[in-house]
This record gives sequence, C-alpha cells and structure tokens, in this order.
Amino acid sequence: MNRAFVKDPDETGGPEALPERPQSPHTNYVTPAGMRQLQTRLDELMACRDRLLEAGKLASPEELALVQRDLRYYEERLGRAVPVAPGSGSPDRVRFGTTVDVCDESGVLDTVTIVGEDEADAARGRISWVSPLAKALLNAELGDVVRWRRPAGPQALEIVAIREGDSG
Repeated sequence: MNRAFVKDPDETGGPEALPERPQSPHTNYVTPAGMRQLQTRLDELMACRDRLLEAGKLASPEELALVQRDLRYYEERLGRAVPVAPGSGSPDRVRFGTTVDVCDESGVLDTVTIVGEDEADAARGRISWVSPLAKALLNAELGDVVRWRRPAGPQALEIVAIREGDSG
C-alpha cells in the first residue's frame, strides 16, 4: 500500500485513544468507607483534570487522556454503587461488611472483612465479596466450618467470631 494513504498516528496531534477500564459485571456493593473512598478518588481525578486543563498546551495530552478515562470509570463506579449500611442483616451470620475471625485446620487464626470490589486489599485483610474466600464465608454462622476452594487445594475454616466490619 502506498504510504500516501496511510495515516501516521503521530499526525493526528493527539494521543492514541485509550481503551476504557472494564467495569465489573457484579453489583457494586460498597461499605460507607468504600463510598467515601470512591468519592475521594473521583474528587482527586477531577482536581487533576482541572489542573491539566488550566495548563493548556503545557499539559501532557497522554496524562489528560488517562485522567479523563479514569474519571469516566469512577463516575460509573459511583453511579452503580449500592451502599450497604452496617448492621443490615443478622448479627449471627457472615454478611457483606462484617469482619470474620477464622481458624484453619492447623489452628492458625486469620481475620478478614468482606467489602466491595473497589475496597478490597488482601494485605489489610479486606476481601471482595465476590472472592472465593468471601463466597465460602457468606451466610455462615458462628461455629460453622466452611470449605474454602482455593488453588492450593480446599481448606476447612471454622468461624470463631463475627462482628461489624472495621471502618477501613
């Protein structure tokens, strides 16, 4: 093909279009802390966009495109957010927003809080409600033994405590 008919991406003057960030197909349940976290992130992105727009031609078009894409993502996440109030549900059952102490077959204790996808942070013991561990724990009661199907093989976990979730 003759190069005269091929548009060079550098000739457009703007950055290459970024693909949209994929949205989860799951309901976007959020704790009160998760709602604040989403709103804070949206506010940060809006402030960043405003700074870039004020900078005009001095701003990086790539950075502006990235910020605008992330703004669309977080606006959608907030628009789809379903807040779940603490204490909504049985205090004797594991549910969204609760913190659960479990004991594995070796006697090792662990604590996890079941939160929304955007709030998940495994290093802090905050697991998404759609994770395999949360799915194993949801609706279990104090003293129940659940089977967590994990890649390393199934593991039995005893529910030793259930309480309202940590504030995050």
